[in-house]
Amino acid sequence: MNSELNGMADLKGTHITWLGHAAVLITTAKDTQILIDPFLEQNPKYPRDYKLPEKIDLLLLSHGHGDHIADAVSVAKKHKAQAVGIFELTAWLQTKGVDDVVGMNLGGTYKFKDVAISLVEARHSSSIQDGQETLYAGVAAGFVLTIDGGPVLYHAGDTSLFSDLQLIRELYAPAIGFLPIGDHYTMGPKAAAIAANYLGLSTVIPIHYGTFPQLTGTPEQLATHLQNQKIEMLELKPGVAAK
Repeated sequence: MNSELNGMADLKGTHITWLGHAAVLITTAKDTQILIDPFLEQNPKYPRDYKLPEKIDLLLLSHGHGDHIADAVSVAKKHKAQAVGIFELTAWLQTKGVDDVVGMNLGGTYKFKDVAISLVEARHSSSIQDGQETLYAGVAAGFVLTIDGGPVLYHAGDTSLFSDLQLIRELYAPAIGFLPIGDHYTMGPKAAAIAANYLGLSTVIPIHYGTFPQLTGTPEQLATHLQNQKIEMLELKPGVAAK
């Protein structure tokens, strides 16, 4: 599919840019810039000619693994971003000189300008590799973004499939979801299709696939598993915005 949403979900002026792996840049209609899971410099799928906005308002971190936070410290400092995530992870960022952080826990919501950020459960591990040390990074999480006058977006982080995703549907009613499909470290395409149904999504954007050899799930497989559901799959190219 191309980079335009085809009527099943309305972005209402919000722009979405996938940057490879789980990294996503969201720009609201009021120009709030949100970067999720910044794995950039060492990400083989990151578009090398792409330039991040000079100012990033929010840096959302789903968990502590390197393929999600490798560039968190440098991005937070360079782009003056406020880092948001589980309490233990943001506390570690402070030890690295990132002063503007918002530590949260599961079930909480934080309002920033035109966006309400809700931290929701994910089923995955979380740790930080800090030199030779492996540090506890709290629990893994996902994010629901409720944008004033815009869509409700859900970024699943690295979750596996679990039935309580239906509670996210009941509480927040997301329309568009970023779901991992690579398998091995996260759910694969079949599980992601079930997750999309649990969440009540109108559009699913596949992420966390094709980056490493172990990640064998594909958008084509996801599309096959979505065939009998009224859910659109939007396959984005890294660096090309959906509007």
